Amino acid sequence: MTILDATPPEADTMTTDPWTRVCRVDDLLVERGAAALIDGRQIALFRTFDGRIYATDQIDPFSGAAVLSRGIVGDRAGVPTVASPMYKQVFDLRTGVCLDTQGKEPLSIRVHPVAVTDGDVFVRISGDPR
Repeated sequence: MTILDATPPEADTMTTDPWTRVCRVDDLLVERGAAALIDGRQIALFRTFDGRIYATDQIDPFSGAAVLSRGIVGDRAGVPTVASPMYKQVFDLRTGVCLDTQGKEPLSIRVHPVAVTDGDVFVRISGDPR
């Protein structure tokens, strides 16, 4: 079991913990985003060059459009990032903090814990935005 920024779902807690199986790790392309729907909420998944997987809300807080999975994945001094395809704001994939507001008031995106078990990617939807 590989843990990525989360406590992994254990077999005996899968029915009580809100972990959702989303896809296989191999379904995610490196340095690309993918969109998923969990309980009516759109999320964006990102697999970085180092193999880590991150999940954020899909909605760009600056435009309101569901486009973050189409953003440009990269890094800033080792910090994994995604740049929104709308107005080019850059977000830290670990925390959701906006690193480059492009002259706007800073807004963050919600990030969600991710765990990988036997090649399956699980996401737990987090609470209120930062």
